[in-house]
Amino acid sequence: MTGAMDGHAEDRGRVYQAAGDQHISEHHHHGDHGEEVAAAQGPDSVRRPAVGRPPVVLRDRAEVLERLRASVRTEQGGEAYVLYGMGGCGKTAVAYTFFQLATRECGRAGLWVNASDRASLRAGMLAVAADRGAGDGELLAARNGLRPAADLVWQHLDRSAESWLLVLDNADHPEILRDGSWLRTSPRGTVVVTTRRPAARWWPGAELQHIGVLPREDAARVLRDLAPHSGTQREAARIADRLGRLPLALTLAGGFLSQQVLDPWTMETYGRRLEEGAGVELIDQGADDLSEEDPRHLVGLTWQLTLDAFEARGLPEATALLRLLSRFAPEPLPLSLLNSPEIRGALPRARCETALRALLDQSLTELVDVGERCVQSHAVLLDSVVAATPADLGTVLHATAVRLLDAAVPGVPDAGPYDPSLRLLVPHALALLLRGGDPSASADALAVATRLSAALYRTGDYVSAWETARAAGRLGVRRLGAEHRLVLAADSRAGRARFRLGEYIEAELRLKRVHAAQERLFGADDPDTLDSRHGLQLVLGNLGKRDEAVSLLRSTVAGRRRALGSAHPLTLRSRSSLLVLLSASEIVADEDGALLSLPAECVRLLGPDHTVTLGARHNHAWALYLLGHFDEADEEIRLVTEVYRRRFGPDHPIALSAQQLLSRTLAARGLLEAAVEIMSDVVARRERGLGTDHPFTVAGRRLLGEFTSAQWHPPGGARG
Repeated sequence: MTGAMDGHAEDRGRVYQAAGDQHISEHHHHGDHGEEVAAAQGPDSVRRPAVGRPPVVLRDRAEVLERLRASVRTEQGGEAYVLYGMGGCGKTAVAYTFFQLATRECGRAGLWVNASDRASLRAGMLAVAADRGAGDGELLAARNGLRPAADLVWQHLDRSAESWLLVLDNADHPEILRDGSWLRTSPRGTVVVTTRRPAARWWPGAELQHIGVLPREDAARVLRDLAPHSGTQREAARIADRLGRLPLALTLAGGFLSQQVLDPWTMETYGRRLEEGAGVELIDQGADDLSEEDPRHLVGLTWQLTLDAFEARGLPEATALLRLLSRFAPEPLPLSLLNSPEIRGALPRARCETALRALLDQSLTELVDVGERCVQSHAVLLDSVVAATPADLGTVLHATAVRLLDAAVPGVPDAGPYDPSLRLLVPHALALLLRGGDPSASADALAVATRLSAALYRTGDYVSAWETARAAGRLGVRRLGAEHRLVLAADSRAGRARFRLGEYIEAELRLKRVHAAQERLFGADDPDTLDSRHGLQLVLGNLGKRDEAVSLLRSTVAGRRRALGSAHPLTLRSRSSLLVLLSASEIVADEDGALLSLPAECVRLLGPDHTVTLGARHNHAWALYLLGHFDEADEEIRLVTEVYRRRFGPDHPIALSAQQLLSRTLAARGLLEAAVEIMSDVVARRERGLGTDHPFTVAGRRLLGEFTSAQWHPPGGARG
């Protein structure tokens, strides 16, 4: 030996070097030594629930508590109940309250075991055996593996002199219960399990009870229970809505409000901070007095337990899917949207099914049926996942979410029947705009939202079209500026929808403002400018500003011819509109009479079933009616009406407009009784769909009155 150090150590290794004979004893402990010792020693108590913060008052859960209470009112036993739901929904709070009822009111021996991991479960159950009379020798043999531990526990539970209630809390890994056969039933007692795992296969013979979020009023009362002087019930209800009525989030928020000493917050202040984006970080400040070691007490961390488990089980795609879902809104999301090749940006499409099943199995999302099969995740969960997602991943996930939504919205929206699946996409389109990062991502999301508004408009869902375009435009202004092309396009679409809702003045003001900006920024023949101009002439025509409307429409036709060509569907649509605005003499003179052959031109260029072709035939029927060719007009509009009703349904605004013209041609041909019958149906449907005061409804009611009072003389009035 030279006296110098001849070796080196890495990580936790050690090197021993000596000049003489030495005897070395070394003990190696792998893992967290403190936790193993604590588990081996067992919990400090199984007679008291190990909960972070007992509920001050348990709100809403009366029905499930009554079912549980009925099971312990008599000496009978043998029942097992599983309380399942997402993290933070209050499963443990329900079990705690039931535990108090069973022990205080019904005289049951209460036994509480933490079943979150194998070591805690084993130690807790052996402590239960000791409580029920197991001797030291039996327990030592079980701990050392010399006799089956679960058998020992249940032998003593079966022999218990007292009836008991056993709670297995946080049993989120039911496989550890199955491996040791720890979960059984006994005639001497009742078992209650709390878990995030709802699959019935884990709980054979047990009665499953879902624990969800609270009703609005009860959620507000939770806040006021904890912070009664911070605000009103109405203010509490608004905060509860923002927190998704999740009991853990409500408890943390109420705790925060009740803890402030130097500068107390009101609920109004707290709610404003939430709206400003304080989110999960603010919510978790209410947990300062709780143990920081238990992530179940923090909304920002409670789901991380499950995500870590996914990684450990080799299911990273489940985490990837949850991160993707977090880009969308906490509303029903059609499953069809996820079943798209575009999902490959976040995870392999072949693994999406496995990932979704894993999320469902952990109550991180749920299946809902709203006329279409969807998944829905909680708002606070999604916000937590967004906050914990690395920025570089967030960019990729956002782009993937936009592409998925883009694939779900028709590329070129066409007229069609009401489609409820389109409305389901609205909150998600707006969420993508709200969560959008860089301007490019925001622009892509805004383009999809505006196209979605157009698709809703084409189906006659004008309310949803208006709300979508208006909200998208406002979000777009914040991200891109008021004069961005896509922001103006969204505003234009909102103006078109406002017109269809009967709000003509507001529609005129909006469309004039947008059209002027587009013409200044992009030019008179820009497609967006022309689109707004076409919409504006519709409004002006219905406001009685015929000359201004005709001038705009002629300009639109000329501009679309230059920009798009004479054969483009939009050019043909604008020309078709001339058939409605022009007088009989102007129709004959315009384009040397070529307007009257427009339907045949549309058939040749677009085909007989194209929507623009049908619209041209509809407007051509009106022109024939104005010209006094009642039989020809009646024949054409009758055919159009039949196609509209078959394709769009009897309540679609286009179908009702055609029926109104059909009633006019019938009346002009002397068939007043048939005209009254059709017009009565039109008015009734418009009252249901548009309201009694909508201009189209009023015009239809006036025409019906003329029919029935013999004051009607063909041709006259304006087409609705």
